[in-house]
Amino acid sequence: MKSLDNKSRAVKFVLLIGIMSFFADFTYEASRGIIGPYLSLLGASALTVALVTGFGEFLGYAWRLVSGSLSDKTGKFWPITIFGYVVQMVSVPLLALAGSWQMAAMFIILERFGRATRNPPRDVMLSHAAKEMGYGWAFGVHEALDQFGALFGPLATAGIYAWRGDYKLTFAMLLIPALVMLSLLAVARLTYPHPEEMDSTPPNIQTKGLPHVFWLYLTGAVLVAVGSADFPFMAYHFEKTSTVSTSMIPVFYAVAMGVSGVGALLFGRLFDRFGIIILVPLTLSALYAPLVFLGGGFWAALLGTALWGLYTGVNESIIPAAVALMVPVGRRASAYGLFTAGYGIFWFLGSALIGVLYGVSLPLLVAFCLITEFAAIPLFFQVRRHVKRDLPW
Repeated sequence: MKSLDNKSRAVKFVLLIGIMSFFADFTYEASRGIIGPYLSLLGASALTVALVTGFGEFLGYAWRLVSGSLSDKTGKFWPITIFGYVVQMVSVPLLALAGSWQMAAMFIILERFGRATRNPPRDVMLSHAAKEMGYGWAFGVHEALDQFGALFGPLATAGIYAWRGDYKLTFAMLLIPALVMLSLLAVARLTYPHPEEMDSTPPNIQTKGLPHVFWLYLTGAVLVAVGSADFPFMAYHFEKTSTVSTSMIPVFYAVAMGVSGVGALLFGRLFDRFGIIILVPLTLSALYAPLVFLGGGFWAALLGTALWGLYTGVNESIIPAAVALMVPVGRRASAYGLFTAGYGIFWFLGSALIGVLYGVSLPLLVAFCLITEFAAIPLFFQVRRHVKRDLPW
């Protein structure tokens, strides 16, 4: 009976954190679609917009190294998570008060800083609950709710701006979902002050360093990340080649987010049944590249965008699920910080190289994407062998 009660608490915790993430993503993803035009309106050049958003993304991943390590060393998972969420949620509506592009840039970077701060400790707390309901399913449910927020937030922003044509009002309105999210955060903190009590994993006294299988997994994930384009770049290609009309590009993004959420649920459950090997067939999502960039027309572009969305959602759910099983409990936050930082930084570098190749040769760009992502397959097989030998799968 105690086990059933513990599982029930774990499920409720995962759902609560997932709903929090829905409103968090609703808030900040809603803002990201209009940040570029807003900076331009405030007098920023195209180069400034690229530098501000690029540095924000870089910081959003690199700072996780610090946040993860600090969480492990102090054990202050809730305080660090709360601080990160408050900074992030406050920064978005404050964009309405920006009187210059410099002030707006500061809030944009602060939002990325807040997200980077809260992610590693939050994922550790989720992993404690995931032990009771299956790591893949728990992180899949969380990611699905997260992505559905990313789907509806930009649509809401588009509606508000179409209604009033005022960027400042649009940012100000995002205070509503931000406050809902922070209220849920307070409920979660009061209801589940010690999420670690849901985890029956015995402590591992070997807390220095990370196991070899973790580094193999990180290397494979980095190869996948390097070959992955960003959606704004794909949207640029759609508009430049007239493959997709400007009005349909947001719909394509919505499709990607919808597929991402459903994929996270489905493959999260499959991960619990089959383990890390599920990443091997998922590497076929690399076929997004020829479908998107080699001129197959509207429907090929739509299928490629859906595959890209599937890849995004599945990786965001399986990655933390697998890492939780690979590292000692006392090193999870550091592992999450290192993994997501490495993954994000190499995605950024890969995106930059894809941008260079775009001006050289589209077939070469596609070959680069396919080769780097398929190169991860042997590493995933090695991870599977280590997992079968050393870990309880």
